[in-house]
Amino acid sequence: MLGRTAANLFWLSRYVERAENMARLLDVGSRMALMPGADSGYQEQWRSILQAAAVDQAYSSRHEDVTAEAVAQFMLFDKNNPSSVHSCLKTARDNARAVRAAITTDMWESLNATWLEFSEIRPSSASRNKLPDLLDWIKSSSHQFRGALLGTILRDDGFSFSQLGVFTERADNTTRILDMKYYVLLPRSAAVGGDVDSQQWAMILRAASAHRSYRHVYSGRYTAWNIADFLILRPEMPRSLHFCYRYLHSTLSDLERMYGERCECHDLAWETLSTLSTSTMTGIFQDGLHEFLSEFISGNNRLTESISYHYNFP
Repeated sequence: MLGRTAANLFWLSRYVERAENMARLLDVGSRMALMPGADSGYQEQWRSILQAAAVDQAYSSRHEDVTAEAVAQFMLFDKNNPSSVHSCLKTARDNARAVRAAITTDMWESLNATWLEFSEIRPSSASRNKLPDLLDWIKSSSHQFRGALLGTILRDDGFSFSQLGVFTERADNTTRILDMKYYVLLPRSAAVGGDVDSQQWAMILRAASAHRSYRHVYSGRYTAWNIADFLILRPEMPRSLHFCYRYLHSTLSDLERMYGERCECHDLAWETLSTLSTSTMTGIFQDGLHEFLSEFISGNNRLTESISYHYNFP
């Protein structure tokens, strides 16, 4: 497969996943804003959403104050924000159009319809009352596209590059969601374990679509230890770091068999998977959860760079 085609498929899937993840982060912010006592930390909560999405500096360059309305507009509709839902869907559609012959009709129609419908949405739809429905629609549209991909595309190298895009982006987002709570929103020691702390952890689980599944695995109340374990090390949790890297390693192994060549990116994925397979929450917390997550984000970025280099992305 040509490097340009592989790159388009990789970033097509990655940007659809990112659009969904932006909606998930905004959903966390809107839910936290409704919690008792949220007014006292209003700006910090929304600033943490921007930091988790890695767009806080871009936002600050254009806005003086941090408000719910401005953050929602910036993360949903701002054409100059490359991670806004608008930019993600437009870029994904452009990539899909460039490789129209390499994707199925169902994939194209799903993505094209999502883009056309989103283009008709007015920014006023991001008002506080209407925001939850809009965010649910964005997440649902992403699921629809992914269902079309999984249900119709051939399991060849095109599928593999699409899956690499999904799971590198998903691993990055899960890490940022978890770090947002532990490092940015970490409450004062007096509040740790209290009602507000537990509610914030519940919001993090909801952002990762992990609230119900968490309760199936852990019968007790929300704790930083269990939630970190669930989102980092649990291999059966489809948004956990371990699950993402198990899938990345498997997909890169498929490409190795198809092309008969092993590259640095294969070793990077295996090293990260091995680390996650042998790590314990005791060790992670002793060394520092924030430090672990920061190092993971850097490693995930190195994997993306290595995939881009070895498969000749333009």
